Amino acid sequence: MANSLRTSLNTPVPQRRLPHFGFHTHTELLNGRLAMLGFIALVAVEWKLGHGLLIWP
Repeated sequence: MANSLRTSLNTPVPQRRLPHFGFHTHTELLNGRLAMLGFIALVAVEWKLGHGLLIWP
């Protein structure tokens, strides 16, 4: 690590890495886009069938 930060005792400062899970901008955007696609697919199927999929008999 050539560009790592060092303390006054010349020890490296630990760098925090982002976790691979949790609430991040890119995962929230993907989740929102997939939800929109699912909603549009549900509306298209209901329009094609002529009745709702989520109805109680």
